[in-house]
Amino acid sequence: MTAERSTTDILDAAVHVREAARSATCGATGVDTVLAALSEVVEYDHASLTRWDPLRRRHTTLAGSYPDDATAYIETRLHDDPMFPVLRSPARGGLWLRDVPGQLLAASPGFQDVLRPLGIEDGVAQCLFAADGRYVGMLNVSTRRPRRTPDPARAVVTLLTEALAAAVGPCAGPPPEESATAGPAVDARRPGGLSPRELQVLAELTLGRTNREIAERLYITPRTVGTHIEHILAKLDLPNRAAAAARAVAWGIEPSSR
Repeated sequence: MTAERSTTDILDAAVHVREAARSATCGATGVDTVLAALSEVVEYDHASLTRWDPLRRRHTTLAGSYPDDATAYIETRLHDDPMFPVLRSPARGGLWLRDVPGQLLAASPGFQDVLRPLGIEDGVAQCLFAADGRYVGMLNVSTRRPRRTPDPARAVVTLLTEALAAAVGPCAGPPPEESATAGPAVDARRPGGLSPRELQVLAELTLGRTNREIAERLYITPRTVGTHIEHILAKLDLPNRAAAAARAVAWGIEPSSR
Protein backbone atom coordinates (compact mmCIF):
# COMPACT_ATOMS: atom_id res chain seq x y z
CA MET A 1 0.00 0.00 0.00
CA THR A 2 1.27 3.51 -0.77
CA ALA A 3 0.77 6.78 1.06
CA GLU A 4 -1.09 8.14 -1.96
CA ARG A 5 -4.22 6.04 -1.52
CA SER A 6 -7.40 8.06 -1.86
CA THR A 7 -10.01 8.58 0.81
CA THR A 8 -12.34 6.35 -1.21
CA ASP A 9 -9.77 3.54 -1.16
CA ILE A 10 -9.42 3.88 2.62
CA LEU A 11 -13.18 3.83 3.14
CA ASP A 12 -13.47 0.73 0.98
CA ALA A 13 -10.75 -0.89 3.08
CA ALA A 14 -12.68 0.05 6.23
CA VAL A 15 -15.65 -1.96 4.97
CA HIS A 16 -13.37 -5.01 4.76
CA VAL A 17 -12.23 -4.39 8.35
CA ARG A 18 -15.84 -4.36 9.53
CA GLU A 19 -16.53 -7.60 7.67
CA ALA A 20 -13.45 -9.23 9.22
CA ALA A 21 -14.47 -7.97 12.66
CA ARG A 22 -17.97 -9.39 12.21
CA SER A 23 -16.50 -12.79 11.31
CA ALA A 24 -14.14 -12.69 14.29
CA THR A 25 -16.97 -11.73 16.64
CA CYS A 26 -18.96 -14.82 15.74
CA GLY A 27 -15.85 -17.01 15.84
CA ALA A 28 -15.79 -17.73 12.10
CA THR A 29 -12.27 -16.33 11.74
CA GLY A 30 -9.50 -15.13 14.00
CA VAL A 31 -8.71 -11.61 15.13
CA ASP A 32 -5.54 -11.77 13.03
CA THR A 33 -7.74 -11.31 9.95
CA VAL A 34 -9.02 -8.04 11.41
CA LEU A 35 -5.48 -6.77 11.93
CA ALA A 36 -4.52 -7.79 8.41
CA ALA A 37 -7.52 -5.94 6.96
CA LEU A 38 -6.67 -2.89 9.06
CA SER A 39 -3.28 -2.63 7.35
CA GLU A 40 -5.18 -1.49 4.25
CA VAL A 41 -6.67 1.40 6.23
CA VAL A 42 -3.59 2.56 8.10
CA GLU A 43 -0.14 1.36 7.08
CA TYR A 44 1.90 0.10 10.01
CA ASP A 45 5.17 -1.56 10.96
CA HIS A 46 3.73 -3.06 14.15
CA ALA A 47 0.18 -3.48 15.43
CA SER A 48 -1.81 -5.44 17.97
CA LEU A 49 -5.33 -6.05 19.20
CA THR A 50 -5.57 -6.96 22.86
CA ARG A 51 -8.35 -8.00 25.23
CA TRP A 52 -8.51 -6.63 28.77
CA ASP A 53 -8.82 -9.24 31.51
CA PRO A 54 -10.30 -7.44 34.58
CA LEU A 55 -9.71 -10.41 36.88
CA ARG A 56 -6.01 -10.73 36.15
CA ARG A 57 -5.66 -7.00 35.46
CA ARG A 58 -3.71 -7.39 32.25
CA HIS A 59 -4.14 -7.32 28.51
CA THR A 60 -3.99 -10.49 26.42
CA THR A 61 -2.76 -10.20 22.84
CA LEU A 62 -5.22 -11.75 20.39
CA ALA A 63 -3.20 -10.78 17.31
CA GLY A 64 -0.06 -8.71 16.93
CA SER A 65 3.31 -8.12 15.32
CA TYR A 66 5.25 -6.24 17.99
CA PRO A 67 8.55 -7.69 19.27
CA ASP A 68 8.29 -9.80 22.41
CA ASP A 69 9.42 -7.07 24.82
CA ALA A 70 6.90 -4.59 23.39
CA THR A 71 4.13 -7.18 23.54
CA ALA A 72 5.00 -7.91 27.18
CA TYR A 73 4.80 -4.21 28.00
CA ILE A 74 1.41 -3.84 26.36
CA GLU A 75 0.07 -6.87 28.18
CA THR A 76 1.43 -6.32 31.70
CA ARG A 77 2.51 -2.70 32.14
CA LEU A 78 0.65 -0.44 29.72
CA HIS A 79 -2.32 0.00 32.07
CA ASP A 80 0.09 1.55 34.63
CA ASP A 81 1.73 3.88 32.10
CA PRO A 82 1.12 7.63 32.70
CA MET A 83 -0.37 7.79 29.21
CA PHE A 84 -3.05 5.18 29.91
CA PRO A 85 -5.53 7.38 31.85
CA VAL A 86 -5.58 9.73 28.86
CA LEU A 87 -6.20 6.81 26.51
CA ARG A 88 -8.87 5.27 28.74
CA SER A 89 -11.26 8.21 28.45
CA PRO A 90 -14.30 6.95 26.49
CA ALA A 91 -14.69 10.43 25.00
CA ARG A 92 -11.30 10.25 23.30
CA GLY A 93 -11.20 9.06 19.72
CA GLY A 94 -7.77 7.49 19.96
CA LEU A 95 -4.44 9.09 20.84
CA TRP A 96 -2.13 9.62 17.88
CA LEU A 97 1.55 9.82 18.69
CA ARG A 98 2.03 13.17 16.99
CA ASP A 99 -0.66 14.68 19.26
CA VAL A 100 0.84 13.55 22.57
CA PRO A 101 2.30 16.44 24.60
CA GLY A 102 6.07 16.29 24.96
CA GLN A 103 5.89 16.14 28.76
CA LEU A 104 3.63 13.10 28.62
CA LEU A 105 5.94 11.34 26.15
CA ALA A 106 8.90 12.06 28.40
CA ALA A 107 7.10 10.50 31.38
CA SER A 108 5.94 7.42 29.46
CA PRO A 109 8.11 4.28 29.82
CA GLY A 110 6.06 2.77 27.02
CA PHE A 111 7.35 5.39 24.59
CA GLN A 112 10.81 5.98 25.99
CA ASP A 113 11.79 2.34 26.63
CA VAL A 114 9.65 0.42 24.12
CA LEU A 115 8.55 2.47 21.09
CA ARG A 116 11.47 4.88 20.71
CA PRO A 117 14.10 2.08 20.43
CA LEU A 118 11.98 0.64 17.59
CA GLY A 119 12.26 3.93 15.69
CA ILE A 120 8.51 4.62 15.96
CA GLU A 121 7.51 8.09 14.80
CA ASP A 122 3.75 7.82 14.39
CA GLY A 123 0.74 5.65 15.12
CA VAL A 124 -2.30 5.44 17.34
CA ALA A 125 -3.41 3.82 20.59
CA GLN A 126 -7.17 3.35 20.72
CA CYS A 127 -9.03 2.03 23.77
CA LEU A 128 -12.07 -0.08 22.90
CA PHE A 129 -15.36 -0.05 24.81
CA ALA A 130 -18.36 -2.38 24.70
CA ALA A 131 -21.83 -1.00 24.04
CA ASP A 132 -22.53 -0.93 27.79
CA GLY A 133 -19.45 1.19 28.47
CA ARG A 134 -17.09 -1.53 29.70
CA TYR A 135 -13.45 -1.26 28.68
CA VAL A 136 -12.70 -4.44 26.70
CA GLY A 137 -9.31 -3.93 25.07
CA MET A 138 -7.04 -1.86 22.91
CA LEU A 139 -5.76 -1.32 19.39
CA ASN A 140 -2.11 -0.28 19.08
CA VAL A 141 -0.66 0.74 15.72
CA SER A 142 2.90 1.97 15.20
CA THR A 143 4.87 3.14 12.16
CA ARG A 144 8.41 4.33 11.59
CA ARG A 145 7.25 6.84 8.98
CA PRO A 146 5.25 9.99 9.78
CA ARG A 147 1.81 9.90 8.19
CA ARG A 148 0.60 12.58 5.82
CA THR A 149 -1.53 15.52 6.93
CA PRO A 150 -4.50 15.62 6.64
CA ASP A 151 -4.86 11.89 7.18
CA PRO A 152 -8.31 10.39 6.42
CA ALA A 153 -7.29 7.17 8.20
CA ARG A 154 -7.52 8.99 11.54
CA ALA A 155 -11.27 9.46 11.27
CA VAL A 156 -11.77 6.00 9.80
CA VAL A 157 -10.00 4.27 12.71
CA THR A 158 -12.31 6.11 15.11
CA LEU A 159 -15.36 4.97 13.12
CA LEU A 160 -14.14 1.37 13.31
CA THR A 161 -13.85 1.25 17.11
CA GLU A 162 -17.28 -0.29 17.69
CA ALA A 163 -16.51 -3.14 15.29
CA LEU A 164 -13.04 -3.63 16.79
CA ALA A 165 -14.47 -3.68 20.31
CA ALA A 166 -16.90 -6.41 19.31
CA ALA A 167 -14.06 -8.41 17.79
CA VAL A 168 -11.88 -8.33 20.93
CA GLY A 169 -14.64 -8.23 23.57
CA PRO A 170 -15.36 -11.11 25.95
CA CYS A 171 -18.25 -12.29 23.76
CA ALA A 172 -15.99 -12.72 20.73
CA GLY A 173 -14.93 -16.34 20.33
CA PRO A 174 -13.53 -18.47 23.14
CA PRO A 175 -11.88 -16.69 26.07
CA PRO A 176 -8.07 -16.95 26.37
CA GLU A 177 -6.75 -20.02 28.18
CA GLU A 178 -6.05 -19.51 31.85
CA SER A 179 -2.61 -20.32 33.21
CA ALA A 180 -2.21 -23.03 35.83
CA THR A 181 -1.71 -20.38 38.52
CA ALA A 182 -4.51 -18.06 37.51
CA GLY A 183 -7.09 -19.66 39.81
CA PRO A 184 -10.59 -20.85 38.86
CA ALA A 185 -11.74 -19.78 35.42
CA VAL A 186 -14.59 -17.29 35.07
CA ASP A 187 -16.64 -17.21 31.91
CA ALA A 188 -15.88 -13.66 30.72
CA ARG A 189 -18.74 -13.85 28.25
CA ARG A 190 -21.38 -14.23 31.02
CA PRO A 191 -19.66 -13.70 34.40
CA GLY A 192 -21.35 -15.70 37.13
CA GLY A 193 -23.89 -16.99 34.63
CA LEU A 194 -25.72 -13.66 34.78
CA SER A 195 -28.05 -12.63 31.98
CA PRO A 196 -27.27 -9.48 29.95
CA ARG A 197 -29.95 -7.56 31.88
CA GLU A 198 -28.62 -8.81 35.23
CA LEU A 199 -25.15 -7.62 34.20
CA GLN A 200 -26.60 -4.18 33.45
CA VAL A 201 -28.23 -4.03 36.88
CA LEU A 202 -25.04 -5.26 38.53
CA ALA A 203 -23.07 -2.51 36.80
CA GLU A 204 -25.48 0.12 38.13
CA LEU A 205 -24.94 -1.13 41.68
CA THR A 206 -21.28 -0.06 41.53
CA LEU A 207 -22.41 3.58 41.80
CA GLY A 208 -24.73 2.92 44.74
CA ARG A 209 -27.88 3.71 42.79
CA THR A 210 -31.28 2.91 44.26
CA ASN A 211 -33.74 0.54 42.62
CA ARG A 212 -35.75 3.51 41.37
CA GLU A 213 -32.69 5.20 39.89
CA ILE A 214 -31.64 1.98 38.17
CA ALA A 215 -35.17 1.50 36.87
CA GLU A 216 -35.21 4.96 35.33
CA ARG A 217 -31.87 4.35 33.59
CA LEU A 218 -32.80 0.91 32.24
CA TYR A 219 -36.46 1.70 31.46
CA ILE A 220 -37.85 -1.03 33.70
CA THR A 221 -39.84 -0.96 36.94
CA PRO A 222 -38.26 -0.75 40.40
CA ARG A 223 -39.93 -4.08 41.23
CA THR A 224 -38.20 -5.69 38.24
CA VAL A 225 -34.88 -4.23 39.40
CA GLY A 226 -35.45 -5.79 42.83
CA THR A 227 -36.12 -9.17 41.23
CA HIS A 228 -32.93 -8.93 39.17
CA ILE A 229 -30.93 -8.09 42.29
CA GLU A 230 -32.39 -11.11 44.11
CA HIS A 231 -31.32 -13.32 41.20
CA ILE A 232 -27.86 -11.73 41.11
CA LEU A 233 -27.30 -12.35 44.83
CA ALA A 234 -28.50 -15.94 44.50
CA LYS A 235 -26.37 -16.74 41.47
CA LEU A 236 -23.24 -15.17 42.95
CA ASP A 237 -23.95 -16.45 46.48
CA LEU A 238 -23.56 -12.97 47.95
CA PRO A 239 -25.24 -11.52 51.06
CA ASN A 240 -26.21 -8.04 49.86
CA ARG A 241 -26.01 -5.46 47.09
CA ALA A 242 -22.83 -3.92 48.50
CA ALA A 243 -21.07 -7.26 48.08
CA ALA A 244 -22.48 -7.52 44.57
CA ALA A 245 -21.14 -4.06 43.74
CA ALA A 246 -17.70 -5.07 45.04
CA ARG A 247 -17.78 -8.18 42.85
CA ALA A 248 -18.67 -6.05 39.82
CA VAL A 249 -15.73 -3.74 40.49
CA ALA A 250 -13.40 -6.74 40.77
CA TRP A 251 -14.67 -7.98 37.41
CA GLY A 252 -14.21 -4.57 35.80
CA ILE A 253 -17.93 -4.20 35.11
CA GLU A 254 -18.96 -0.56 34.81
CA PRO A 255 -22.28 1.14 34.01
CA SER A 256 -22.93 2.93 30.76
CA SER A 257 -21.85 6.57 30.80
CA ARG A 258 -25.14 7.76 29.26
